[in-house]
Amino acid sequence: MTNKIKWIFFDVGTTLVDETKAYDHRIKDAIAGTDISFAQFQEKRIFFAKQNLRGDLEAIKYFGLRKTPWHKEDEIPYPDAGEVLRYLAAKGYQIGVIANQSLGTVGRLESWGLLQYIDVVAASAELGCAKPDMKIFYKALEMAGCRAQEAVMVGDRLDNDIFPAKKIGMRTVWVRQGFSTYQHHISREYEPDETVESLMELKNIF
Repeated sequence: MTNKIKWIFFDVGTTLVDETKAYDHRIKDAIAGTDISFAQFQEKRIFFAKQNLRGDLEAIKYFGLRKTPWHKEDEIPYPDAGEVLRYLAAKGYQIGVIANQSLGTVGRLESWGLLQYIDVVAASAELGCAKPDMKIFYKALEMAGCRAQEAVMVGDRLDNDIFPAKKIGMRTVWVRQGFSTYQHHISREYEPDETVESLMELKNIF
């Protein structure tokens, strides 16, 4: 995979950043004042995740609940995120981000100590398009000044990260973290070039 690869792009949520506490916070807020238990919600969330759907949002709809605010303060980088980005940068790769994020992605990456390794940030709120729309991938490549064949997309979602990146000719790495572990390939178009269980395993590829 490393032949001709110049850029490695990362998703943010559940790829560089652990969102477990933020998801739990949203769920607890959503079920507050109801007779729905956290375990019941999680069971339904897993059910939908196994269908390659956004489990939390589908479960909220299923139970007729209100979508509650997202708590960014609960997000924390995975312990190996900084080390892996530093390793890749030292190897000579340029690093980018392609992510569905609210305004302020650059500031959050800086606060987590990750921005120092990142050359391009393509975030949905600022660009006006979101994954899986291929427009955000094309815009990221344009910002980076590289061709799709020179780039890799690393992400946790087969639908949002792997499928559209493959569609435009990028190489792909699926990071099976969080609820993505319940996703599965529904066709060859969703099959990543590489699959890892943690960011640290990227050192075995690049």
